[in-house]
Amino acid sequence: MPVVVVDVVLKPEILDPQGQAILGAVNRLGIAGVTSVRQGKHFELDVADDFDDEAVATLADSLLSNPVIETFTIHRP
Repeated sequence: MPVVVVDVVLKPEILDPQGQAILGAVNRLGIAGVTSVRQGKHFELDVADDFDDEAVATLADSLLSNPVIETFTIHRP
């Protein structure tokens, strides 16, 4: 059964307080080189062989993400 991965993140113009908190923790740990953090959600779906990307996009847009503030990407590893 194929796997489809959907990653959901906040749109760039939306403030990401959890990402900022993670960045602050990285700095407190003394780790240099990280300039920005955006957090999100990761979904792995086991799908039927004929489950196409249009169906995945419909699912992601209507159930897995909030299209007002989030974007998603679809990957087939």
